[in-house]
Parts: sequence; C-alpha cells; structure tokens
Amino acid sequence: MGAILQAAVLTMSSREIADLVESRHDSVMRTIERLADRGVVTLPPLVEVSNPGLGPKTIREYQVGKRDSYVIVAQLSPEFTARLVDRWQELEQYAANASPAVPQTFADALRLAADQQEQIDAQRRQIERQKPAVEFAHAVRNTTDAISIGDMARVLGIGQNRLFRQLRADHLLMADNRPYQHYIDRGYFRMVESVWIDAEKESHPTFKTLVTGRGQVYLQRRYGQQPEQAA
Repeated sequence: MGAILQAAVLTMSSREIADLVESRHDSVMRTIERLADRGVVTLPPLVEVSNPGLGPKTIREYQVGKRDSYVIVAQLSPEFTARLVDRWQELEQYAANASPAVPQTFADALRLAADQQEQIDAQRRQIERQKPAVEFAHAVRNTTDAISIGDMARVLGIGQNRLFRQLRADHLLMADNRPYQHYIDRGYFRMVESVWIDAEKESHPTFKTLVTGRGQVYLQRRYGQQPEQAA
C-alpha cells in the first residue's frame, strides 16, 4: 500500500504516483522538488521504506498530501488525473473501513453526507479544470504527424529562436539543434535528412529536427506558459 494514514492525515507515496502516471520514480521526485522550490507545493517528508523490487533493500520516497498530488500529476501527465481521483477514492474508502466513523445522530448523518458530496464535487471540478490539457494530450499523443520547431513555437505562442534557446539550455537539443539521443529514444523528436546543392553543384546532407505527437504533448506540458520557468 503506497499510501499511509498518520494522525488522520492520508498521504500517497511518490513511488505510487510514479506507477499511476507510468513514469520513473526519480523523475517524479525531481518534479516534486522543482515544484517545491517554486512554492507551488510543500516539500513533503522524505521517508525510507523497504524496496519491493530489485536493487537496494530500502529506498527513499516522498509522502504527498492529496492537494499536492493533483498538482504533481497535472505537471507530469494531466491525462492521468482521473486515475488519480479513482486511487484517492480507494485509499479514502480503505481508511474509512479501517477506522469507521458511524454517525450517531440524524444531524451527524446529514453532515457526513454533505461532506462526502463536497469531496465528490471538488474532484469533479478538478477533472473539469484539467480537461483542456487532457484533450490536448489525447488529440496529439497518438498522432503520427510531426511538426517543425517553428510550428511548435507557434503552438506555444513564443518565438522560434526563443524556443531553440530554451531547448538547448535545458539540454533537449545539442548546440547544432539536433536532439539528444535519449529524447529521440523516448519518441519526442524525429530527424529528417535532406540534401542541398551549392553553387559548385556539390551536394551536402542537412538535418531537420521535427517534434512528434508525443513530443508535442511533452513540450506543451513543460513550456505551455513560461518556458524559462518551466519545471
């Protein structure tokens, strides 16, 4: 169980969040730390737990509260927000069964029902707020179309040169504007080779970097508002 109940405060581990969004645990931890540095979330406690998989016997993970978990998932993969809602419902149901609070009066029962409905409404509002990002991800992630960096800059609403500078600064692109191999391996970029002929009729190979559908989702999530401050 990746979530724990301590002093009536339910938390979810960073490792469980990584499983939910199908991401590496170390990437999730870095995202939490970047968001905490920016004051978007509170830096959660770091605990050492037994490792259920291969490798060292113990690993370190963050214990994240409910509100901050939504912020973290929205930063990582907003299309998984509904999955996070379902998981929190499971954890809250488990906690309720582990420590039941049975209403003793009719007024208590009404208050409990109102509290539960408020939680459901809050979760629905959270999903509605995430809809634009989710729809963008679903529309683009599975496409086979790849676009140029210039077109991607227009999608983000920034200049092409500014985007190139930011991608180089963040080590997504090399100095010659070619993507690093591990970002190609992740399916974010694709290289297209062409040939140009100079005045002496000599042919020269050239390469152009294209952003895939998966890469468009990644860059939109990372640079959608303020590229220099993106996590």
